[in-house]
Amino acid sequence: MHLRHGDGLELEDGRFVEVLAEPEDLVEIEADDAGHLVRIAWHLGNRHLPTQLMGATLRIRRDHVIEDMVARLGGRLTPVSAPFDPEGGAYGHGQTHGHDHAHGHHHEHGHSHSHGHSHD
Repeated sequence: MHLRHGDGLELEDGRFVEVLAEPEDLVEIEADDAGHLVRIAWHLGNRHLPTQLMGATLRIRRDHVIEDMVARLGGRLTPVSAPFDPEGGAYGHGQTHGHDHAHGHHHEHGHSHSHGHSHD
């Protein structure tokens, strides 16, 4: 089960506990139009970056290299501190941390996965 910010869990005695996500250092991305935003989203997905889709904006974790790429693609970046709830993976996984491809198929992209990941 993937719990999201604002979800509630009912205890055996009928009380509820609210799930509150810890704010993270993120950047919100906007673009001139949907076409530009989709292009930016494609480049983020091509790099397997966890991305939160928020209608007319995208949200990713702070990364100066990726932020530079997004700016070169015409994205406008706004640093924020907020809960992060990225989309699940293409295979229905709720979490998108790391590269857990334990779904039993060959996974070749033609690029290296030698980039680092932080899991605080």
